Amino acid sequence: MGAWREWLRPELIWFFIGLVLLFIELAAPGLIIAFFAFGAWVVAAVRLFHPLTLNQQVALFTMASVLSLILARSWLRNMFSGYVSSRSDGSEDLGEFVGQRAVVTQKITPKLPGRVEFHGTTWQAESDRDLVEGTVVEIQQKDNITLRVKPV
Repeated sequence: MGAWREWLRPELIWFFIGLVLLFIELAAPGLIIAFFAFGAWVVAAVRLFHPLTLNQQVALFTMASVLSLILARSWLRNMFSGYVSSRSDGSEDLGEFVGQRAVVTQKITPKLPGRVEFHGTTWQAESDRDLVEGTVVEIQQKDNITLRVKPV
């Protein structure tokens, strides 16, 4: 029974609570739960050197968690998410596709789309004509992940 008392010290309990919360953050990322893990570790560290009542421990946990959340979340979120200069609807990228040439890798018919290879990637493609494998085509239009092509 004495060994269990050693493991049931409040600072170890707070440390393991922080560890469990950190694993939950890894399973469900959102950068919120990690701050509560930090709060639990603050309580564990303070509890190592100063005796605190349960109410004081809970109050310190709450204050450390909320303060760290308020002060560091936006800074960390920007660090992990990167910088986005502008939103793109993809229309700027059309120049990369329209007018370029591709090669048919799977037969295309007017009723059944096939596939073409463009820049090392195969794309679903549609055409008004029957096109067999190996035919060189020109891209006329890009619609999401489907290319509209015509023979060269």
